[in-house]
This record gives sequence, C-alpha cells and structure tokens, in this order.
Amino acid sequence: MSPRASRPARERVCFQLQVKSGLVDEYTRRHAAVWPDMLRALQEAGWENYSLFLRPDGLLIGYFETPDLAAARAAMASAEVNARWQAGMSGFFEDLDVPPDEGFVRLTEVFHLQDQLAAVASTHHANPTSGDTP
Repeated sequence: MSPRASRPARERVCFQLQVKSGLVDEYTRRHAAVWPDMLRALQEAGWENYSLFLRPDGLLIGYFETPDLAAARAAMASAEVNARWQAGMSGFFEDLDVPPDEGFVRLTEVFHLQDQLAAVASTHHANPTSGDTP
C-alpha cells in the first residue's frame, strides 16, 4: 500500500480574496503574529497545511487541506476566537459583505502532480505506453 493510500482523503482548498491596496502592509503585519488561540482553533477545526500568499496589489490566495470542508468551516463558525478575528479582518477586504472566512472565492483545482502520477502509474501497469502529447 502506498503512503498516500494509507492516509485519509484530504480536500485541497484554494481561495481568493482582495485586500484593499492601502491595507496590504497592515494585513501582512497582523498575520506575522496570529493569536495563539486562533492558531489552535484552526488546527483543531481541521484547517491543515494552511498558507496565505499576498501580491503587492492585494490579491490574496489562500490554501489549506482538510478531511471535511463543511465540518472545518462549521467548527470555525462556532469558535468564539474566530468571530473576534473575522471582525478584526473584515475591513481589510474589497467587496465583502460577510465575514472573510465565509466570503472567499474558491478556486477550481485543475492540476495536482501526485494525483496525475498515481493515475499514470496505475494505467501504465495496464497499458504501458508513453510519449502522449498534452
């Protein structure tokens, strides 16, 4: 059994938000030292391997993995610390009428290396051909 097959299924979630251009530095500063109880709440809720990436123009891309997105979001929605954090973050974003963790635009995954390698390996055993063009 491969190491990937022995792990529970993980959902990879990538999302986008737009930080207001004049607030990029402050947004970055606040994320340099996130409250410890917020970090623990995210971890306990199942937001794993969570990262944020920010362009100078305010384009924010977030990524995390979770065994159950609905359960992870529900757990954070019920966490008191999250309500405080989201209230403090809400003014940073353009065109957002709901808390940031509810209003992000989810991006569609179109490629994942490990999934394609696994697919190639399983089909290669059944039909060993190579050199297909994209």
